[in-house]
Amino acid sequence: MSTTDQILEILANTAETDEVRTNPDLDLYGSQVLDSMKTVELIVAFSSELGVEISPAEFERENWATPAKLVADLQARLGEPVK
Repeated sequence: MSTTDQILEILANTAETDEVRTNPDLDLYGSQVLDSMKTVELIVAFSSELGVEISPAEFERENWATPAKLVADLQARLGEPVK
C-alpha cells in the first residue's frame, strides 16, 4: 500500500466517509467532514500509524483543507516527493 493510500485510509476511517478517497478537492472543514475533535484524532492516528509527529502548534488548517492538500502535507513531513 502506498503512503497516499495509507493516508487516505486513515482519513476515511477517522472521518467515517469514503468520499475522501474519491474527491481529492472535498472541503473537509466546510463540509463538516472534519472538526477540531476529528483533527486531533487524525494527528494521533498519523503519529501511531505513520510515525509522523505533528504538534498542534505546527498544524495549519489550510494545509489540511482537502484530501489532496492533507496528503501533500504529510508526504512533505515524511520527506517523500509530493505528487
